[in-house]
Amino acid sequence: AIETNFLFVSHPDIPAEEIFTYTREKGIFIRYFKKPVIDKWLRITIGTDEQMDKLIAAVKECIESR
Repeated sequence: AIETNFLFVSHPDIPAEEIFTYTREKGIFIRYFKKPVIDKWLRITIGTDEQMDKLIAAVKECIESR
């Protein structure tokens, strides 16, 4: 089995950099690498349930605000 403490994720319609900026403004820190090949992806480290709930809520807000 492969184990990790992070996910690489993307959204089909919203650029990763936009989600990164939105969540950062909310005090939520995820990783965005502005480099070819991976610039469409966000690296999210798994945190506590409370932290993940805040991240999910912020990403939903970002999507709904478009």
